[in-house]
Formats: sequence, structure tokens, C-alpha cells
Amino acid sequence: MATLYLTEQGSKLGKTSRRLVVEKDKKLLLEIPEFKVERVLIFGNVQITTQAIVFLLVNGIETSFLSMQGRLKGRLSPIESKNVLLRIKQYEKYHDANFRLGIARLIIGAKVSNSRTILLRYARNHPEIDLEESKKRLDDCTKNLESKETIKSLMGVEGIAASIYFRAYGKLFRRELKFEKRQRRPVRDPVNALLSFGYVLITNEMLSVACAIGFEPYIGYLHGVDYGRPSLALDMVEEFRQPIVDRFTLYLINNQILKEDDFEDKGDEGIFLKDEAKKSYFVQFEKYMNREIESSVTAEKKSFRKLFRLQSHKLMDTILKDEPYKPFLLRN
Repeated sequence: MATLYLTEQGSKLGKTSRRLVVEKDKKLLLEIPEFKVERVLIFGNVQITTQAIVFLLVNGIETSFLSMQGRLKGRLSPIESKNVLLRIKQYEKYHDANFRLGIARLIIGAKVSNSRTILLRYARNHPEIDLEESKKRLDDCTKNLESKETIKSLMGVEGIAASIYFRAYGKLFRRELKFEKRQRRPVRDPVNALLSFGYVLITNEMLSVACAIGFEPYIGYLHGVDYGRPSLALDMVEEFRQPIVDRFTLYLINNQILKEDDFEDKGDEGIFLKDEAKKSYFVQFEKYMNREIESSVTAEKKSFRKLFRLQSHKLMDTILKDEPYKPFLLRN
């Protein structure tokens, strides 16, 4: 078990001997050997003992506190990385307009390419669905990126590409749950609920990786700087949105692992996964994140979690050593 997800409301995470334990109403719900936990995600009203907190800090285990809907409230983190030289260079590179533009172009280029690859792979297995026009228009977006000289104009192309991609993405669903367009805050349909939830999870993981390496997560190159926004983590996760969350969402719906009655409508707040359905989601999510895949950045198959660390170190080398950054690309 790499990640411990705690969703049982009113439960308590504690530590006894060499095990983490989850209890509720004096009943043992779960017992995990301490060496099997790499990260902890706590959703809603779950208590944690001082002994457990100390153990998590001493062992460098990132612990995140989220609302039941998946919004990050805060993190329990070990002592900050001593990699101050990286942070100094990161600040310097932020003020280098050419560097920022170059990194932003690579990230958006990878995102558009991965979007196209998702459609290409699906089209191979389902030739009855016409995706040719969408693929061609995404190719045009990729070409347009080369002529853009500002991050704002790059973001304009990204917005067009996202619109093209999500219109095609809706054609990929074969079950009762359908997708028409991307919606945020509040989400009004189950597919958007899954997309938003997944994006929160992978951004939180990337934030933890960035902090562990020594980055300043609030200074990004594509997303810039905005109060309270982990812009660098958002930069780094862009390459993985479609390969992880969008594909995983398709898998859950098309294989009927999640169905319409697994969601609840909370009025103005939006639509969310029910608590019991979250447990099924997390089981599948762990399998998906740890499955080894092929990519353009390594000759060996690696899991998405290993690729998170690999790409983060690549960005570090780009900042510290001026080595070219090679973004993550799915193989066609």
C-alpha cells in the first residue's frame, strides 16, 4: 500500500508498536505495517494522534488534509528540503522571460500532444467514431505554438486545443454517463466530478514531490505567481492530466466500475462521488498510478509515480545545469 486514504468519518489514525492503526468507536478498522505507507490522504473529519504525527514527520511521509470533495486544506510536511541552491536558481529563472517562455511552450506542447495521442489510441480500437478532424485541428494547434512569443498567447492556443479535445473526448464514453463539456466549480455531472477529483489528487502528489526535491512550489513558469496557488506543481502536472486522469475516468465509466448512482447531487456545491464509491475509486486509482507504462522519456517502463519524480528531477537539471527539458509524452 503506497498511499493510505482515510475517508471513514469519525475515525482516528494512531500508532501502536510498528503499525499505523485506524479506529472508530474503539473498534479496529485497519492495521498497516509502518513500512508500507508512503503518503497519507485524510478526507473530512478524521482525527490523528500525536504519536502518529511524529511518526509521519520523522519518516518523511507526506500527509494531506482534504475536504470530502477533495479540496486541499493543508499538508503535514517533514522539514523543508535543504536544497536552497535550487530555490535560488528557480527564482532567477523566473525573471528570465526567454526561459519561462521556453518551458511554457514545451509543457503546453506536451499537453496538446498527449491529448491527440488519447484520441489516436481510442480511434484505433473504435474506427466507427470519427476523430480525424479533431486530431488535425490539434496538429494545427501544435504548429501554432512555435510562432507564439508570449505566455499569454501560448495559453490562448492551449485553450483552443482544450476545447477541441474535450469535444472529441465526449465521444469516447460508451455507457450511461456522458460528457458534453468541461465544467468547474461547481461541477454538474459525474464525469466532470471525476475529472476534477482526479486533477486534485495528482496535483497534490506533484506538490509533494516538488517540495521533497526542494522546489519553491508557488513559483511557476507557465502559471506564473498568484497568491496561494502552487503554480510550479500545476506546471509540472499539465503533462499528466490526459494520460492519467482523463484515461482513468474513461476506464471507470466504460467498464462500469462507477455508475450514476455512485454520485450525489449537493445542490449549489455540485455533484460528487459518494463516500462508499470513493473507496472503489481509490483502489482502482492506486492500481493505475502504480502500473508501469511506456513513454518517450525513458527506455524502461515506469509507473506514473516514478515518472513524477523523474520529470521533477529533469526540471531541476534544466534549472541548475541548463540541460534541455524533455517533457513526458505518451507513445502513440
